[in-house]
Amino acid sequence: MKDAKLVAKAHANHTSEIVITPTVTVGGQQLFIVGGPCAIESMAQMETIAQAHLPIQGLRGGIYKPRTSPYAFQGLGEVGLDILSAIRQRYGLPVVTEVMAIHQIEKLLPHADVLQVGSRNMQNFDLLKALGEIDKPVLLKRGLAATVAEFVMAAEYIASHGNPNIILCERGIRSFDSYTRNVLDLGAVVALKQITHLPVLVDPSHATGKRELVAGLARGAIAAGADGLMIECHPEPEQSVSDARQTLSLEAMAELVHSLIPIAQAVNRSIPSPVMS
Repeated sequence: MKDAKLVAKAHANHTSEIVITPTVTVGGQQLFIVGGPCAIESMAQMETIAQAHLPIQGLRGGIYKPRTSPYAFQGLGEVGLDILSAIRQRYGLPVVTEVMAIHQIEKLLPHADVLQVGSRNMQNFDLLKALGEIDKPVLLKRGLAATVAEFVMAAEYIASHGNPNIILCERGIRSFDSYTRNVLDLGAVVALKQITHLPVLVDPSHATGKRELVAGLARGAIAAGADGLMIECHPEPEQSVSDARQTLSLEAMAELVHSLIPIAQAVNRSIPSPVMS
C-alpha cells in the first residue's frame, strides 16, 4: 500500500481524531457509539429513539437506501431531510446518514453531520472524489468483498481530493458460510489501526444479520481496538421496514453499551455520557 500517501501512518503513534461536532469526536480516548434504525420511517420513530436517552453519541438513519431488490423500501428520500434537521436541532445528536450519489451530497450537507458511503459504493470513485471536496466527515464502509488494501485505497481517493476527515467502518465480508449475513473481520480492524491513522468503527449488525450475535461481536470489536460502533436499533425491531432481523430493541441497545464499559476501561478507552441538548 505504498500509494496510500495520505491515510497511511507516518509513525507508530500517528492517529487522527475526527471532529464530528464541537463536543463529539472519534479517534480519541473516548469511544464513538452510533445507534439508530437502518432506515428513517417517520418523525415519530426518530423522536422515540432520541427521547429514549440511549448512551450513544450519534444517531444513524438512512433516507436514501440501496436495496438488493428494486421493490424493497428505498427510503423516504428528500421527505426525510426535515426529519434529520429536526432531530439534530431538538436533541443535539449528531446525525450519520448515507449518500448514494453525487447529486445527493448538496442536499444532505445542511442536514447531517457525517455522510456515510455504504458497502456497495466503496469503489464508486466519482462519488469518493466528490466527497473529497466537502468539509464534513465521511464514514466509509468496507465493500462486501473488498480486501484491506482496496479499502485503504478507497479512503485515499477521498483524502487525495482534499478531505482528511475519514472514518473507516468494518461491516463484515462475504464468505461461503450463510449462518451469518457476513463474516466480521476483526483482524482487519487490528490491521487498519496499524496501517492507517484513521479512526475505525465496527458495524456488528450488518456483519451478523442476527440480533442475538450483535452484542458479543460489539464487545469483541472494542477489545480489538475499534474506536467505536455503529449498531441498528429501533423502537419496535420486528416492525422495522429494513433489516428487522438484525435490529436491536432500544432496551437491548442500552444494555449493550453499558456492557462495554469494563472492556473499554481495560483497553484504556472510555464511553462518554450520552449527547443530549
